[in-house]
This record gives sequence, structure tokens and C-alpha cells, in this order.
Amino acid sequence: MPDAFGAAALRERVLRAWAESPARFREDANAEEDYALGGYRDRVVIELAQNAADAASRAAVPGRLRLAVRTSPAGTVLTAANTGGPLDAAGVEALSTLRASSKRDDTATAGRFGVGFAAVVAVSDAPAIASIPPNAPGEQPGAGVGWSRARARQLVEAVPALSEEVQRRGGHVPLLRLPFALDDAPDVPDGFGTVVRLPLLEDAVASVQRQLGDVGAALMLALPALEQVEIDVDGDVRLLTAERRASGEVVINGGSWRTVEAHGEIPGALLQDRPVEERARPFWQVRWALPEDGWPDGMPSVVHAPTPSDERLDLPALLIASFPLAPDRRHVAPGALTDFLVERAAEAYVRLLGELPVSPRVLDLVPGPVGAGELDARLRREIRERLPEAPLLPHRTRGRDAIAVDAPAPFVEVLGGEDAVVGGLLP
Repeated sequence: MPDAFGAAALRERVLRAWAESPARFREDANAEEDYALGGYRDRVVIELAQNAADAASRAAVPGRLRLAVRTSPAGTVLTAANTGGPLDAAGVEALSTLRASSKRDDTATAGRFGVGFAAVVAVSDAPAIASIPPNAPGEQPGAGVGWSRARARQLVEAVPALSEEVQRRGGHVPLLRLPFALDDAPDVPDGFGTVVRLPLLEDAVASVQRQLGDVGAALMLALPALEQVEIDVDGDVRLLTAERRASGEVVINGGSWRTVEAHGEIPGALLQDRPVEERARPFWQVRWALPEDGWPDGMPSVVHAPTPSDERLDLPALLIASFPLAPDRRHVAPGALTDFLVERAAEAYVRLLGELPVSPRVLDLVPGPVGAGELDARLRREIRERLPEAPLLPHRTRGRDAIAVDAPAPFVEVLGGEDAVVGGLLP
């Protein structure tokens, strides 16, 4: 099979670096384990969806993703086929490194860190990815690369300076650092451009199926480049579609979500404590999505940044924001940038309430003082500080201008209606 993406050269450079510095080998092995078993554990489906959204965004095409599980006597395989830009040499190099994303100069992509693909290591010992040229007809084999834990171990054990360390690690080697040209490239389904193939480890099957079951409206809202996600588990097919309207309304499988968004450029002073490559993308974004029919069953109440974090948020709307993340990729990092984004998120939430028809429902969306965690509490505090200036009450009255009266509504209407004797009265 032709080595279209220079996999052999990548392997040679990595093995040479490890041979010259076994400590570098240990560092890479430990880092891959940290990401795969730590911050990116149970994230393979989300990361595949994010890569699909980014590919569609780069190619400026509608994003479609097909996640399929096939079970046979030989084992269980997960494939993820997506539309969008094809695999290229820069992408292969990024997949085979840690924290060196090929998307760093693309401000429209969701992936920012260059480590998300490490999620595959937790579920597969032989991942592969292949692409076909744009507009290629029919289903056909793609050109791509694969990784093999067994082949990687053989190569590393053949390096005298590393053999002892491999034995000390029980044979564990960094899987993704050593790519191979594919001898048996997976077929790319008709209508798609790229496919990822993951033969699943036996003890990972249940986790992957649970992750597939969890895919819902939150993913479609967090990744607006995706218009369709198909999930096929051994013939049991589920389809998610998102229709995004000019008004900001998003309809997902018939369920309506009202959204508001704010974005802008981050002031330079707020980026001083952030990594260099984050400083090169000085843009912020916050988006709230409010379900018209109530919070969906089973949807976690967490902040999305843009994919799910472990930060609890018990407000009745979904928050998707470009919060900086801590090294574990599970929590929002404290600092001036987070403080700034909390304020912008609070402003957007109040604007969301102001765009709703005046009704008792609006009052149900006013947050109480007790949060589910530190970030939730800070958001609630910032929102509540802004509410007195928001025209959310009948007649679009601001809270600070209203006077509550313990009297029948018709009497209050006489005094405070259109021909008000006393303004700002509310029953």
C-alpha cells in the first residue's frame, strides 16, 4: 500500500527521538495514558462527532455523521463516517502527536488542543482512518493510516535503549505515535468523505454503546456544523437532525430550542495566563439554548465548552461557551478569561429571557441563589445582578421600576394600565 501520508517517516523520527532519549519515550507513553484514561475517558463518541463537525466546517459543507456498530464472531467494530475535508498529511501528523492540533489556525473549528483523538486509545488497539477525494463516486476504499499496538510494541522492543523500559511498563507503548500506511483501508460509504474504524476492545463495548445511547440534542446544539447524525447499532437505527432557522430557533427531531448567542474578540490582557496557541485564537463565544418543551429526559445538566464538561449547571437552559479548560479537559480553568466569559454568559441569559413573551414562565427561568457548584453559583449571581434592569415583567416593566400590590388584578390594571394613574404596579 502506498504511504500517501508519510507514515514511515513519522515513525522513523519518533523512534530515533526515543532511542536518543528514553525519557522522551516514557513522557509520551505517560501522556497518552493520561489523556486516554483521564480527561478523555468515555469521550470517544463525542470526539468523533467533534472531528466530523470540524471537517464539515473546514470544507463549508453540511455536516453529516454516521456512527455504526457491527458485531460478529470476530468482535465488535465501531465506524464513524463523516462528510467534509479529507485527511491530509498535516492531519495524520496531528493525530500521531499530542497537543499539536492541525486546526490551530482555523477559528471555526471546535477542536482546539490536538489531543481529542487520544480517546480512541481507551477503546481500541488498532484504530484506522481513511479518506477519499471530494466527490468520488460510490463506496470505495480510502487512503489513510492505521495504528497497531502489537506492531508498535515490536518496533519499540527492537530498540535496545527502550526494551528494558517496555518490559518495566508491561509491554505498554504509545499507540498513536507510530502510524502505519493501511494495507486494508476501510471502505468509505457513499456520500461521505472520511471513515474512522475502531475494532473495539471487549471491555469497551458496553461503554461505547452507552455513549451512543447518550447522543442527543445537546450534541447537535454544541456542534452547529452537524446537521445530521445517524446511529446504527447492529441494524437498530436512530437519526438526529437539526434545522437551524434565521430567528435563532433550532429544531431537533421536532423539538424546538430558542437560542441566543454572543461573540467577540478577547481583550489581550485576558490571555496573558493562557497557552501560546490559545492566545493565537483570541475569540470568545457564548450560546444559550432553551428547550420549548422542558428539559429533555436524560440530558446532563453541565456546561459545554463546547462539548460536555464536568461542571454542573442547574439552570433550565444549555450553556455552550468557549471557556478555557483545565489540563484534565473536564473542568473550567479559573482566571480572568473565565471571569469575563461568566459575565458575557450572564448578559446573554438575561437577553434570552427578554426575548421570551411576557408570561409566568419567564419567572420560572429566574435562577435562585444556590448553585450546583462554584461556576453555577457565579453565573447565578451575575444573572441576578442584571435582572432588575431587564424588562421582563408585564408591560415590559423593569424589575426596579415595579411595585407589587396585594390587590385584585382588575384594580391594579385600572391604576397601572395604559392610562396609568400610578406606573409600575403589578398584582
